[in-house]
Amino acid sequence: MNKKKVILALTIIILTVSAIFGLYPFLGKKPFANINEADISSASVQLMPPNKTIQITQLSKLADVLKDIVIYNKDDSYKEYGGQAVIITITMTDGTKTVINAYNPFVVIDGIGYRTKYEQCERLSQFANDLLQIKE
Repeated sequence: MNKKKVILALTIIILTVSAIFGLYPFLGKKPFANINEADISSASVQLMPPNKTIQITQLSKLADVLKDIVIYNKDDSYKEYGGQAVIITITMTDGTKTVINAYNPFVVIDGIGYRTKYEQCERLSQFANDLLQIKE
């Protein structure tokens, strides 16, 4: 009887671990989960079209939007899509720079494209376009 329980428990553990590793690529990662306004020294956004660059002063709002971005598998097919590119350049307080290109349904981080959910990428694009409206 004890042997059956041990075998059943091991089987459940093996199936659980297999399921977790099998689903891992679909779970996604939040590359900016820990970003805070205090981490950002400066930021700008370039919108193409209309080919305008804007200095971002709402750093806390930017950090909040970035925290929600979830990336999935690497995907370079963003190069085949058309539409508006929202390119955000962030300079961190430690001097490092990160370039984020919101190109729905993709996010390109430092030149590497990832699939993302439409709503998250759209929120980043909307944030940038709202800045353009304020500037004009």
